[in-house]
Amino acid sequence: MVQKRRQFTAQFKFDTVMEVLRGEKSVVQSCRERDIREALYYKWRGAFFERAPSVFEDQRRGFSEPSSDRVAELERMVGQLAMENAILKKVSSRLDTARRKNGT
Repeated sequence: MVQKRRQFTAQFKFDTVMEVLRGEKSVVQSCRERDIREALYYKWRGAFFERAPSVFEDQRRGFSEPSSDRVAELERMVGQLAMENAILKKVSSRLDTARRKNGT
């Protein structure tokens, strides 16, 4: 009979690694209680340590490109609106001048 491979959640893996790192349990005890092999624990621990530094990376970097694109788009819109506003002011002042001449 072929055994189906078990899949473990990220939270399960994290809890397993953390209880050993905190010193709550030994590797052997944790693996025995969770019914996993020590080699699997060490694989999870290696992945944890490999990815842990990314937690402290500058998170602004991840948002800089989309936000800079958004800022550029908003600046373009502001420029366009400022130009439209200037045109409308000129037209409005000319209409006011024309109305005054016509006595309206």
